[in-house]
Amino acid sequence: MKKIFESSIFAGVAIGIAGFGYLAEKSIIGAVLFAFGLLTVVHYGLKLYTGTAGFIKKGEAGQLFFILFGNIIGCLIVALIARASPMPLQDTAQKILEARLATGPFYGGVLAIGCGMIMTTAVTFARKGQNLPLLFGVPLFIMCGFPHCVADAFYYLCVPVDFYMARGGEVLVFYLSIVAGNFIGCNLYRIICYHFQE
Repeated sequence: MKKIFESSIFAGVAIGIAGFGYLAEKSIIGAVLFAFGLLTVVHYGLKLYTGTAGFIKKGEAGQLFFILFGNIIGCLIVALIARASPMPLQDTAQKILEARLATGPFYGGVLAIGCGMIMTTAVTFARKGQNLPLLFGVPLFIMCGFPHCVADAFYYLCVPVDFYMARGGEVLVFYLSIVAGNFIGCNLYRIICYHFQE
């Protein structure tokens, strides 16, 4: 379990670094560069919530939330570093969070399903040595505005602390909805497409 936790922290660091780049260049260029995070996770075999949820076996759900917790810690490490940057990363992160909250938890969760589906598909290809879907999939979910619970954890942790004094409960409810939405999306192939694999 220790190795899984350490792996999940490093996965969070990789996604945090990718998120740092996206906050610095919030454009299609930044979205493409964000793919570095998932490529790193896949290459080193790190434990990422959305890279694991679609392949989780019966009885391993507890492990999945353990992985998410480690991912969040990894994001926190990079978010603390981001606070030292002279770039307006906190302002950009707050705009992302405010836009997320404006959609509401229900629609946020629905949109998160799209991200989960893209991630499981991309990782499935990557496990077969085909990384091109990662390079397309990551910019795709970002440009579509599909929330990714680990990337969003990084953005949320970059937001000024006083924001949470007024809207902390709202952020928590929204975040839980996208965690659930990502999980559903990651498992769509099991729900809908399993018979195509027979």
